[in-house]
Amino acid sequence: MHDLLLAKEIMDALKKIALNKRIIEAKSVNIEIGHISMSHDGHLEHLEEVHPHTKSSNKDTGDFGVGVSLENLEFGLKNLAKGTSYENTKFILNRIEEDNWKITNIEVK
Repeated sequence: MHDLLLAKEIMDALKKIALNKRIIEAKSVNIEIGHISMSHDGHLEHLEEVHPHTKSSNKDTGDFGVGVSLENLEFGLKNLAKGTSYENTKFILNRIEEDNWKITNIEVK
């Protein structure tokens, strides 16, 4: 569920950037994924670490729980892109040690 919510947030940001830059189609989009606060409320106890797999750890408490999977995030992005001008876009996800996420590059067609 967290993966899909994050994918929607990323797609919304991509559409906003594309509108501002007048990008119609993107060949690829590079996205850096760091420590994600899934509730977006700024509380450290909600901070989750993104892993290539579905398990993540809460850095403050040491608790383990279901977090954001890069594989599931990519799946969510591809599903949200279906039927849009981003349907054939390659989403390149890179794990970083910073907070949050950011779109770092959009390669246009």
